Amino acid sequence: MFKADDLAVFPIDLWIQQGVSWVALNLRPIFLAIKWPVESLLGLNDWLFHAVHFPIFVVGFFLLAWRLSTLGIAAFSAVSLIVIAMLGVWNEAMTTLSLISTAIVFCAVVGIPIGIWCARSDRVWNVVRPILDIMQTTPSFVYLVPVVMLFGVGTVPGEVAVVTAAAPPLIRFTNLGIRMVEREIVEAGLAFGADRRQLLFEIQLPLAIPTILGGLNQTVLTAMVLSVVVAMIGAEGLGLVVLQGLGRLDVGRAAVGGIAIVLLAMMLDRITQQLATPTKSGRPTERVSLFRTVGRVFRGERPDETVAVGPQAKEAL
Repeated sequence: MFKADDLAVFPIDLWIQQGVSWVALNLRPIFLAIKWPVESLLGLNDWLFHAVHFPIFVVGFFLLAWRLSTLGIAAFSAVSLIVIAMLGVWNEAMTTLSLISTAIVFCAVVGIPIGIWCARSDRVWNVVRPILDIMQTTPSFVYLVPVVMLFGVGTVPGEVAVVTAAAPPLIRFTNLGIRMVEREIVEAGLAFGADRRQLLFEIQLPLAIPTILGGLNQTVLTAMVLSVVVAMIGAEGLGLVVLQGLGRLDVGRAAVGGIAIVLLAMMLDRITQQLATPTKSGRPTERVSLFRTVGRVFRGERPDETVAVGPQAKEAL
């Protein structure tokens, strides 16, 4: 009787091992170039978060959360930071927060432009979509193997793994948000003389901001999950606290790290969720003015200038 064991076995594992080894040996300058900006920004953020004294940081974060969300969320964030300090893991929490903030910056810098590119070209989206499928369905631990071989061990390689795993949701939501802009609105902008850049910065991005910020929320949560996993390759922070507790069978230590991670995740989740919430009228919040200002500067206009459109276009937009 014919069995599965009788089939020829392809040495896929050997091929992958040889391929990654060849890349690590022959393309090392490229990975050093990728590692340098990540290491620089991560080091700056880590120094900044640790340099700010605890009371100043709590008050500053409270005011920032209040400005970006609501008073209730700001109060919850301040209380969470105080609880984290009382748990004795303040420095580890600041390391994790610097890792997450750095990942958000790089995910936004990489993910939003790719998402815009995908929204403007179906051919590009058909190529990028299966790549995103693979990245989002790959188990988190699998990311650690090529990262270690290409970048080594430590917090910086862990940051690379976090950015790689957390970028796909932002790319998907950016593409979705721009594609969801009503066709009539886009046609109105084109009818009144808007070029491709004006259409993007004045119409599509402002209307897609709630969806994009929803993707940013998913990126933050994914980065929080990976911040624990990358402790296995030497990344510092709260993930290392949990890993040390598990390694020593110290349930209390692991629980302390877990509680701090949950509080940080809830803080960032509530703030980013509130950012993505539109106003009662269904329009994006006033933060869309940032994209409009960037668009005008990009076109060489003064920030207070507006695109000349007629009353019908304004009503349509």
